[in-house]
Amino acid sequence: MTARIPATVITGFLGSGKTTMIQHLLRNAGGRRLALVINEFGEIGVDGDILKSCGIADCEDNIVELANGCICCTVADDFVPTISALIDRPRPPDHIVIETSGLALPKPLVQAFNWPEIRTRVTVDGVIAVVDGPALAAGRFAEDPAALASQRAADAALDHDSPLAELFEDQIACADLVVLNKIDRMSDAERKKATAAIAARPRAVKMVTAAFGAIDLSILLGLGAESESDLAARPSHHDGEDGHDHDDFESFTVEVPPVASPDAIADRLRSVAERHDILRIKGFLAVAGRDMRLLLQGVGARLNHHYDRAWGPGEPRVGRLVVIGQKGLDRAAIAASIAAGSYSGSIG
Repeated sequence: MTARIPATVITGFLGSGKTTMIQHLLRNAGGRRLALVINEFGEIGVDGDILKSCGIADCEDNIVELANGCICCTVADDFVPTISALIDRPRPPDHIVIETSGLALPKPLVQAFNWPEIRTRVTVDGVIAVVDGPALAAGRFAEDPAALASQRAADAALDHDSPLAELFEDQIACADLVVLNKIDRMSDAERKKATAAIAARPRAVKMVTAAFGAIDLSILLGLGAESESDLAARPSHHDGEDGHDHDDFESFTVEVPPVASPDAIADRLRSVAERHDILRIKGFLAVAGRDMRLLLQGVGARLNHHYDRAWGPGEPRVGRLVVIGQKGLDRAAIAASIAAGSYSGSIG
């Protein structure tokens, strides 16, 4: 029997640095043929576009996007046929890398590798959970057990952790390796706090640290975990459920006219994110008087931006931002606030 093709599942919360880490993998593949399957929660494929514009030869031909739908919810319709098509190529990839949406549960995806169509031909080499170190150190996804117990006692309707905490815990519990990312932004005390938070999870898992997702391929690939055969050791809050949904979250896209200043629009977006408790903002913007496209990535009120490439001939110079948050976002107010920072509006 031909050896099974290894696949690595990269999970992690919104803005943890998954795409940056995959860029590092691509640039340091050393001749290894990597195929990428990218899944996003949102209407425009920002992460796929970033990777396709990386300037690496044949990069675009080896990227498959499954946008606007969680692959752990659409296994039969999307995921299994995608994997089958990749391994049926005349020159199949040496390794498949799957980037899940930041809102995806990894365990159902790993379980999908037991489907008859693919189980003898591909195996999960490992599940890697990328963690936003500064966010974890700040307690963004860590629950206080005593406070939670008090809340449960006071509210009979509250019988589980917050959706974000459950999702974070499920990603860590399914992982074979945790990458504590963005350590360049952390003090020693914050690193210790974040490390302790991961170590406190019920399932012991190995952890490495990284800045900008830069980790040697020998650490990330070749784990040989066969994770699909070890599902019982990967507990989930959703075990026993017949699938899951993302009703706790929502996303929408805002079209943005050209902006006058990258720093000014970033300041405005920070204010909008704080005011409306937005989890993630990501997308592209046009800057008046510049021929380069501005890539913007935000986690909460932390935003980064840089020019990633020139606008193509005839390409509409209109920005588009995906906004992601917990259900109940005031879409009209958010869109109006963002548009107010455009070149045609008042900035400041």
